[in-house]
Amino acid sequence: MTALRNSRVYVGALIILVWGLAPFYWMVVTAFRDARYTFDTTPWPTHITLDNFRQALSTNAGNDFSRAVVNSLIVGGATTAIALLFGVLAAYALARSQFRFKYLVVGLILGASMFPVVALATPLYQLFNSIGWLGSYWAMIIPNISFVLPLTIYTLVSFFRDLPWELEEAARMDGASRAQAFRMIMLPLAAPAVFTTAILAFIATVNEFLLASLLSNQRTEPVTVAIARFSGADPSVVPYASIMAAGTIVVIPLVVLVLVFQRRIISGLTAGGVK
Repeated sequence: MTALRNSRVYVGALIILVWGLAPFYWMVVTAFRDARYTFDTTPWPTHITLDNFRQALSTNAGNDFSRAVVNSLIVGGATTAIALLFGVLAAYALARSQFRFKYLVVGLILGASMFPVVALATPLYQLFNSIGWLGSYWAMIIPNISFVLPLTIYTLVSFFRDLPWELEEAARMDGASRAQAFRMIMLPLAAPAVFTTAILAFIATVNEFLLASLLSNQRTEPVTVAIARFSGADPSVVPYASIMAAGTIVVIPLVVLVLVFQRRIISGLTAGGVK
């Protein structure tokens, strides 16, 4: 009976693994395949070449993918840093302090994360156009902060709530201020959750497309917009192979990052679950 139950678990995990990784695998296979065989249905790599990556990084067809990668790093890094700065402080205050309407504030924060992005596209476009920020980095960073910050606060509140507050009280009794106790005692304990939140916030920012396509220009566009408007030597033919190569360049570092730090990510996600 136990063996049957274990086999079901393994089969289920295998199905989920194949379902999740099959598109990524096919993207990598197509990226390394000669463009003339883009629609070849052979399930393993054939006609291997690096020309698709050269085409993706080339600027001859009007593409500037290297700059788009830098733009994504700037927007993603700035958004993550600012969201963590305010998110850690807000989560600590919500977890440590008791005040009236506390749960209403938490509910409003969660509600903000569920607000549809498409409903804000036109107002944000008009706002940034009127103040002259359209096409700037801030036009993408500020809206992304509003979407990433609720996720940051929600993730960290549950973790801070389950931290042993006796350590902070002991530090206060030894003469440390609340700020010193937070910085020297509580924040190091929260490092796994902060690290996990940073990765999730960065990935969410890099993956954003709708607002980036409206609020950026060719100089500041991130990778999602750059890939969407990829053009090849023939304007009437979609360069699928080059698009797959560009997607591989973007995705593989994120996959490697998650695999390298998977233990820290899992510990951060589950740290607040058990006292």
